[in-house]
Amino acid sequence: MDPRIDKIVEGLKDFFEKAGFKKAVLGLSGGVDSALVAKLAVMAFGKENVTALIMPMEGISLPNSLPDAKAWAEELGINYQVIALRNYVERYKKLPWNETELAHINLQARLRMTVLYHFANSHKALVLGTGNKTEAKLGYFTKYGDGAVDIAPIGNLYKTDVWKLAKELGLPEHIINKKASAELKVGQTDEGEIGMNYAEIDAALRKFESGGLAETENEKKLQARIEANKHKRELPRL
Repeated sequence: MDPRIDKIVEGLKDFFEKAGFKKAVLGLSGGVDSALVAKLAVMAFGKENVTALIMPMEGISLPNSLPDAKAWAEELGINYQVIALRNYVERYKKLPWNETELAHINLQARLRMTVLYHFANSHKALVLGTGNKTEAKLGYFTKYGDGAVDIAPIGNLYKTDVWKLAKELGLPEHIINKKASAELKVGQTDEGEIGMNYAEIDAALRKFESGGLAETENEKKLQARIEANKHKRELPRL
């Protein structure tokens, strides 16, 4: 077994023990990242201590996301609840200003995290993040949305590493092979929005990490994205 699996599981156990918590909650989307985190959480805490909240957005979430998330939760044997976001999102339209597309997109991510923390605080649980290292490096997440978590179990795994560990742990092939999407707007995919596939992205990020410089046009675009989103990876300054 890949040694990173045991390292993550033991890290989760240690973090929760030191914090004085036994229960974990995560958002389960039907994608590979959250599916892997759910599996790792079960390995660390047992299925009885893990809850998944499935939070589809009607009209935006892909048709197979909800059934895939439910099926995986049932296969793992964990408790899950489906919380439809549409009614909560609609209430924000009553605010006295016009909503931009960016505001609407980020609202969904922040509402999901608000719901997760509401559950966590109500059940003495901690929130597991489902973001990976590729997203973190690029700033490809919503500040105080999916970036707001208690611990990020796969935060040190590039997307290509996530796929590798998911295969090793026997996650369903249709989830592993699914096109990655934050499902915050219709037709959105991660690779389409970034303009590169994940194999290319991770290769460039590893190059930067080892001190290499951006040379190609795509690498320069990635470097520009990293710089522009630097504020997302830093604590607020006074």
